Amino acid sequence: MVKTREIYYEDAYISEFDATVLECTRRDKGGFSVILDATAFFPEQGGQSSDIGVFRMEDGSQIPVSHTSIRDGVISHITDEGIEPGSAVHGIIDWEHRFSNMQQHTGEHIFSGIVNSRFGYDNVGFHLSDSEVTMDYSGPISDEDISRIELATNEAIWQNVAVRCEFPTDEELKDIDYRSKKELSGQIRIVTVEGYDVCACCAPHVLRTGEIGLLKVVGCQNYKGGVRVSILCGKRALDYLSGCQKLVSDLTGFFTTKSSKIMDAVTRQKDEIFELKGRLSESTDKLLKYEMEDLAASSEKDGVFLVRDHALEGNDMRKTANAITERFPGLSGVFAPAEGGGYRYILASGSAGLNAKDLQQRLFETFGAKGGGSPQMVQGSISCDNISEVIKWLEEAKV
Repeated sequence: MVKTREIYYEDAYISEFDATVLECTRRDKGGFSVILDATAFFPEQGGQSSDIGVFRMEDGSQIPVSHTSIRDGVISHITDEGIEPGSAVHGIIDWEHRFSNMQQHTGEHIFSGIVNSRFGYDNVGFHLSDSEVTMDYSGPISDEDISRIELATNEAIWQNVAVRCEFPTDEELKDIDYRSKKELSGQIRIVTVEGYDVCACCAPHVLRTGEIGLLKVVGCQNYKGGVRVSILCGKRALDYLSGCQKLVSDLTGFFTTKSSKIMDAVTRQKDEIFELKGRLSESTDKLLKYEMEDLAASSEKDGVFLVRDHALEGNDMRKTANAITERFPGLSGVFAPAEGGGYRYILASGSAGLNAKDLQQRLFETFGAKGGGSPQMVQGSISCDNISEVIKWLEEAKV
């Protein structure tokens, strides 16, 4: 198979091109793999997602290209429809998607170049998808330094410096000090952001840094002895900041306060909720105590099964189960409505030491319940229309 001519290396801004289909094969995973003699579709590689778009056929119909991959220099375009070899196609790249990837990737180069020059750390991991951009660095970076690097990166963007993409000769390459995440062989493509970075890279980039618009760090976490930084550039960054601004606006309206006072308002409400939850917990414990005393006085059974008419948090269910087993020696339990239907339950054994898991196993077999636990206490869920039927069965069951 002849290697595909890679038009995106000739000019990253070519979004339409003409080509001939060399081969079309059905894929095991569905769809077809179409190989052209030339393409401007950048394939997934180097941590970056591929170009997408359409093939316009001679009859005017269009066939979507959902993914592009490369192997041994041969580029495959994934389509839902097969195309006869020898057919002429007019490729049209989804330019918004391509340009966004170019913005993200060039922004990452500047950021990583500054990290390398200031701290000496390598970029040991890179991922550019349609939703996120992450970089993994080989050493720790403080939040304050991340902010400084973010500012320096945006200053480089605003300076609108040139970005060069070239294939130097082996002799020229010997004199170039460039970054690379791995050992490379064969012809190496070097991307230079003047004054900020020199890096081996296979992807399309913008011509000047001003086209990136802006870069925003949206996440940073410790990762394998270094840090993982998440960024957004260009329109992605604008969309993110617009979302943040709307959230702030909504919160200022909700709390009827200034944006600068939102955290104070949230903190006050958090403290109030914490205090109220404490009071509610105390009241619930008292009511539970009275309820258990009444049950113990009025029931001659070894165990009881309670059904609550409202959902309970896991801790409240466990408190209820413990309160029952303190007063009833046999097997007891508590059921409460589950989100989405059915019930959550806890079955527990009192001082008689009966095996709750045996009873749960019979629940599995009879009602299709799910769950697990120990002989002393089990928990799980059950889907049923009539919980009273389940309770009646439990009360009659012999373990």
